[in-house]
Amino acid sequence: MKRQFWVIFLACVVATTLPAISADAQVAAAQQEVAAFRTVDFDWVDTSRGRKVPARLYWPAAASSGRVPLIVFSHGMGGTRNGYTYLARQWATHGIASLHVQHTGSDSGIWFGNPFGVVDRLQAAAQDDEAAARAGDLRFALDQILSTASSPYAGFIDPHRIVAAGHSYGANTTLLMVGARVVRNGRWVAFRDSRYRAAIVISAPAFYGEKDLAGVLANVSVPTLHVTSTEDDIRIPGFYSPASDRLAIFNAVPNSRKLLAVFQGGSHSMFTDRPLVGGVTLNPMVKEATADLTLAFLDYAFGGQVNGLSQWSATWRNLLAQLPAPMAVAASPAQRLLQPAAAGIPTATVSEASGAGRIAPNEAPDPAAARCSPRPMGFFRGSSAWAGDNCTDQNGTLSHGPS
Repeated sequence: MKRQFWVIFLACVVATTLPAISADAQVAAAQQEVAAFRTVDFDWVDTSRGRKVPARLYWPAAASSGRVPLIVFSHGMGGTRNGYTYLARQWATHGIASLHVQHTGSDSGIWFGNPFGVVDRLQAAAQDDEAAARAGDLRFALDQILSTASSPYAGFIDPHRIVAAGHSYGANTTLLMVGARVVRNGRWVAFRDSRYRAAIVISAPAFYGEKDLAGVLANVSVPTLHVTSTEDDIRIPGFYSPASDRLAIFNAVPNSRKLLAVFQGGSHSMFTDRPLVGGVTLNPMVKEATADLTLAFLDYAFGGQVNGLSQWSATWRNLLAQLPAPMAVAASPAQRLLQPAAAGIPTATVSEASGAGRIAPNEAPDPAAARCSPRPMGFFRGSSAWAGDNCTDQNGTLSHGPS
């Protein structure tokens, strides 16, 4: 039997149902969103792997050539490209595009079919080859959207501000894209894509059951934002992952440009679109706080700015948890801005670097050109995730506003 990747099976997985609002409010919201952004659905197929890669692009209405940041998002177990809309809308209304990739081997399809086979389908979705295929999905999707031959968006995207992001299983996929690696058959297996310049890691599980987290995450050198809560626990038959696992991953990332927000209470699936989990009152507040924090993080990651972090702290600090000593995390000056007010830690004085953050290009060297190119064959024995070196595009369908 193949060794399983111990990912979190998102027990209460993605549901995109939002709280009911009045008809007038719905109309007003729709009008605002149509003006702010549009969505485009792609039904790509990576012929090299024989794998469908559906994706949804949230594209800001105000887009300037070469200046649009892009976030590539990976959903949790059982999710789809339609989820995490609270993040996508916030990003798009602030001029940031996001491409939400659907992973066909671990998407909502696992919930359909014989109900007695759900556990088997969950376990199959957590195998090595699906974890590798997910990384291949993000690479392929980025290839497609940056292809000047087939994507009308390629020339508008700023190649210096491309971010990997994900929740739960998607958080592990995100970490793979920015340098995480595992040992299989006595050798390191890595999927790093240097085009990703920062990472947003929400509720990252115990990383594939690896014991040497420092070694697994040693090559993560980009700025990272980690988000979790004190009740961000995973409980499924045969597997339990406490919230402390999320902190262990944060502590093991060697790059000092990392931030951690720990909300008090909540749940693991509170960070999906589900409106009630984690508390009827807390749920929408945490969603709004998380979306706002990602914006402040991008200013910090790409422009060295901390004003956004300070403002975020002033607004949302009362939601943050005071961690007990055994769960303490390293606190850089920027990290201290995200400490709860009850901690008794004075607000850090941090110099704000020049630069326009997420709205200005970074000065780093150009990344490798986007391309459909040969990639390493599967290091995972028996994996079909890296079966070839060609990729193809299919036209997307355009619609206005979130569907």
